[in-house]
Amino acid sequence: MRWCEFCRKYIAGRWRTSGAKSRESMADGLAAVALAMVQRGEGIPQDTDFRLAFRWGIVPANAGEEPPAELRAAYEWLTTSDRPVLDLADAVVIEDVQYRLSYRLDGIRAAGETYKRRRRALNTALEHAVDLGELPENPLQRARRKRMGSDDVVDNGVLVNAVQGRQLLTAVSYVGSWGRNRGRRLVAFYAVLYYAGLRPSEAVGLRLSDCHLPEEGWGTLTLRETRPVSGKQWTDSGERHDRQGLKAREAAVDRPVPIPPVLVAILRAHLDEFGTAKEGRVFGNERGAVVGSSTYWRVWEEAREYALPPGRVESPLAGRPYDLRHGCITRWLNAGSQSWKLPAA
Repeated sequence: MRWCEFCRKYIAGRWRTSGAKSRESMADGLAAVALAMVQRGEGIPQDTDFRLAFRWGIVPANAGEEPPAELRAAYEWLTTSDRPVLDLADAVVIEDVQYRLSYRLDGIRAAGETYKRRRRALNTALEHAVDLGELPENPLQRARRKRMGSDDVVDNGVLVNAVQGRQLLTAVSYVGSWGRNRGRRLVAFYAVLYYAGLRPSEAVGLRLSDCHLPEEGWGTLTLRETRPVSGKQWTDSGERHDRQGLKAREAAVDRPVPIPPVLVAILRAHLDEFGTAKEGRVFGNERGAVVGSSTYWRVWEEAREYALPPGRVESPLAGRPYDLRHGCITRWLNAGSQSWKLPAA
């Protein structure tokens, strides 16, 4: 069996039981390997086109369809010049595969987490190839593993202190016009990341029914689902946001998160002013739809310019909305579990 045919069948078999993010992750890992599994020659398309063509071609819904015009040449080359799966047993080929897993298309070393994610996707696919009899053994098991840096340790340079955190939340309210409320409707969104340690995908899916917001004292957010963003081709609904259970938990398991009075007050003020979005969600865009990642990224980038001194805007300090979660959990750990009710991560 040749590489592209194997990947199509493998992903089709796992499609129904995988979430959108898992599908996209499999596609990214196997697309990187495809660059080593295509035979080179004169007039070969760009690697960028190969990756896009491969990712388009393995989506089950595209089976039997003509590829987009801009990807046709790359797709035809991929499907006529790809290597047999058995070539992965060749030491030279697997060495090139290791390189493709470890580096970006521009030649810069990929992030450690990116490498590990791609390698996991390939390893699972190769185990399947062994089960099918396409390979005598998994070649990754004998290949020398690349030593990559870990992304597990948070860079202290991204963490904000209490004053900076409040300044950033205030700055968000200044983004956009007063009438459109582009920034003001997201103040509470960033606040749940900073004060409750939510992931953005958890905040996007938060509903009013998940919130206990007393007039005084501490409240509780009960997290039940995440709405991670993926391309429309990876979701069953055709929407950009998938519906999944909580990370590292069974589908029906929720996670209660105690929240301090300051966050309770922010959420109550948000709901009083903006109400709920569709499906009872706490946060929504101007039309009540799910808040897109591009929206909260753009607002955050503008807010940093308002809140930070010019010399700090280009620094990593709170460079991503996710860094607010890092700051929250670091604050919990530094304070100690007796000072804070520390929820499960």
